Amino acid sequence: MQINKQLLDNLAISATEHNMILERLERVPNYLELGIFGSLWSEHCGYKHSKPLLKVFASDNPRLLVGAGEENAGVVDIGDGLAIVFKIESHNHPSAIEPYEGAATGVGGIVRDIFAMGARPIALLNSLRFGPIDDAKNRYLFDGVVAGISGYGNCIGIPNIGGEVVFEDSYADNPLVNAMCIGLLKKDDLMRATAGKEGSLLLLVGSGTGRDGIHGASGLASRSFDDDRELRPTVQVGNPFLEKVLIEACLEVAHSGLIEGLQDLGAAGLTSASIECAANSGSGIELYIDKVPRRDSGMEPYEVMLSETQERMLISVKPENLLCVQEVFNRWDVDCAVVGKTTAGGRVKIYEHGELKGDLPIEVLTTPPMYKVHAVKPDHLEKLQNFDLNSVALPDREP
Repeated sequence: MQINKQLLDNLAISATEHNMILERLERVPNYLELGIFGSLWSEHCGYKHSKPLLKVFASDNPRLLVGAGEENAGVVDIGDGLAIVFKIESHNHPSAIEPYEGAATGVGGIVRDIFAMGARPIALLNSLRFGPIDDAKNRYLFDGVVAGISGYGNCIGIPNIGGEVVFEDSYADNPLVNAMCIGLLKKDDLMRATAGKEGSLLLLVGSGTGRDGIHGASGLASRSFDDDRELRPTVQVGNPFLEKVLIEACLEVAHSGLIEGLQDLGAAGLTSASIECAANSGSGIELYIDKVPRRDSGMEPYEVMLSETQERMLISVKPENLLCVQEVFNRWDVDCAVVGKTTAGGRVKIYEHGELKGDLPIEVLTTPPMYKVHAVKPDHLEKLQNFDLNSVALPDREP
């Protein structure tokens, strides 16, 4: 395989990062392996620039059950054995290319992050930014995004309880689309994204895998929008009616004690979901991609591993519980297939019809380089942070 600047640019891998990959692997990766690095070392999956900032947030509050960056969503103890699960996430680039589907799948993805924790999603919120509304392109983006958010939420039966929108010149052709979901669960029902113990089986449930969303995590988030038509295939297409039954089926198996781990397939699809679960459990995994249910024929291993087809979840289950879990998904008419198993090797090995297609160390995949961006603290921020709140007059509260 000829590795050149164009290929690395398509995968959003810098020359420095490519050299780092060669050094850490001590060999040249094949095309599939390089694509996996491109996705997992992207800002979207690896948080190369934002992870150092996330560490600034306090995480020592006793009510904080799951903190920033630890899992699919944050979890806060609200008493009486209950906890709130919440997350806010952007879907800016997909919404700028295909506003309805970009916004709709942003909602679908954030909802899956919530029920992946074992929580029932109960409410949606959003925060939006667009350029001046009197511009035809901005009006098109605004109408499509609002329709996508409301349409997906209505179909899955989760209300949009609030939101905000701001129009300003700097957001012209570059909207910000932030979706938030809140869920509720009993603390004892909290699920984790784990691959389980050695010998556990990995089940892929939900939609058949297609070619939509490939390079969504790496290429799309790093490219300009000069040609919307070229980028549209990288935007995922949602099926909210499937998501509705997926919610019910996943919560049933999660609360039954039949499964060990539950993970959403979002950015980088099966690649990110399986490797994150393995990293969380300190294990390795084997994936048999010829077992992955597909809706498109002739898909290459690269496409299967990096597809971002929506409405899919990865479940780890002990072999003795497999039939019971399959019965639940069959009852909900949701496809369910064994696509891998957990191993003790600390590596991800990808097979197709028994042939090894990729073999990578999980520790290297999940430790991308971290970057600290130089920033200067604005003068006005110092003034605001030193503001004396006691100087604000309070209204008379006496009856």
